[in-house]
Amino acid sequence: TLREISNSYLSLNMLINVDAKALEWYAAVYLSQDPVGMEELIDGTVDQHSDNQRRIGLPSRLIAKIFLFRLIFGGTAYAYASDSDFADVGWNAKKWQAAIDAFYQKYGGLEKWHTSLVQEVNRTGKLVMPTGRIYTYERYLKRGELILPRTQILNYPVQGLGADLMTLARILFGKSVMKDGLKVSLLSTVHDSILIDSQQKYVDKVVEMLYNVWNSIPSEFERRFGVKFNLPMRCEVQIGPNWGNMEEVKL
Repeated sequence: TLREISNSYLSLNMLINVDAKALEWYAAVYLSQDPVGMEELIDGTVDQHSDNQRRIGLPSRLIAKIFLFRLIFGGTAYAYASDSDFADVGWNAKKWQAAIDAFYQKYGGLEKWHTSLVQEVNRTGKLVMPTGRIYTYERYLKRGELILPRTQILNYPVQGLGADLMTLARILFGKSVMKDGLKVSLLSTVHDSILIDSQQKYVDKVVEMLYNVWNSIPSEFERRFGVKFNLPMRCEVQIGPNWGNMEEVKL
């Protein structure tokens, strides 16, 4: 339990690390409003990576996880077939295209969204996000032809929204810390994680605070941007005296 873990390090300051669960997947599903992805994330019981591994016939959950995130950012059959990360899979481009087709067959809303992004940039040269972020793109020369940067078009909205969601988490956490007068330090924030240093006596409060922060992100998103965030946000919290001895804790 949280109490048992924290009591074993009574004389120490503790590290508390919080990770946003599947940040890019949440961002992509929210932006695309893919109905299957929405249902799965709201329900919270489906492991997308294990399900994709089984449906597509990938050799491991880790490979399925990498496959999903590469596809969110514009991965192609040729790229998968040429990537050393997938060398042990042994699939050619045709086989990888079948895997991509199987993925989009389930998450058809995501495929339509990807297509719409490219079409919008082709028409206007830019994308405008729900948060007000604006991304502009220029064609580049490839084999004598000016083409759109598809991977950037698909990547920027997801990465940008992920950054916005983590910014909200830091703001909410900072306000909660100041309100309660806790003596804690935010040591680092990298991509989807926040690392905190806390006196041991505050650990229980900080862990509870972090879970509350993640539960509050959707309402804070709507308050700040005037757009409903119709997904829950979930996190994983670990504590320990150092990064080599961290244990997950749940409320």
